[in-house]
Amino acid sequence: MMGTAERRGAPGQSVAERSAARWEREVPEGGIPARGREGDAVGGQREPYRQLWVEEPAKRRRMPDPVRTAAVRAVLIISVTLIQATVAFLCTMAGSWLAFPMVISSVVSTVVATWAVVDVWVTRQAWNQRYGVVSEPSSTARALRRERRLSRREERTALREQKRIRRRGGTGQLSHP
Repeated sequence: MMGTAERRGAPGQSVAERSAARWEREVPEGGIPARGREGDAVGGQREPYRQLWVEEPAKRRRMPDPVRTAAVRAVLIISVTLIQATVAFLCTMAGSWLAFPMVISSVVSTVVATWAVVDVWVTRQAWNQRYGVVSEPSSTARALRRERRLSRREERTALREQKRIRRRGGTGQLSHP
């Protein structure tokens, strides 16, 4: 029988590590848990909770809403176009009167599907231009800006000092006459 510390694992262990360790303890080589062990439903005990999956952070960021909407619309239009093209082909092979209208509608749908794909691209570019650009100046650019700011500040300070001296009469005296 395991103690509480053994069941819970070390405090520094992640949930995934504890789950993997528990799975290795409870499941033998074949991958099927043995009956009658601790934690099984045999003997009135409940089976312990086992994590089914471990969440991992996404490798890519989620698409912005307008781009995702345009992409879904494009996929739907493309799928309808493919269905129309298939029906047009089958009607042509069967010699049906519906073949000509279906071919014409397939051509129109192909133009619309192309427009939908271009719309996804344009929407993505517009979104990136408006919201996606993260401006992080390089350290050299930041240093140059800092130097320019410092020189402007020194110029303003010198100009202020000159104005103050002129207001006092321009003599540059430190004490009153």
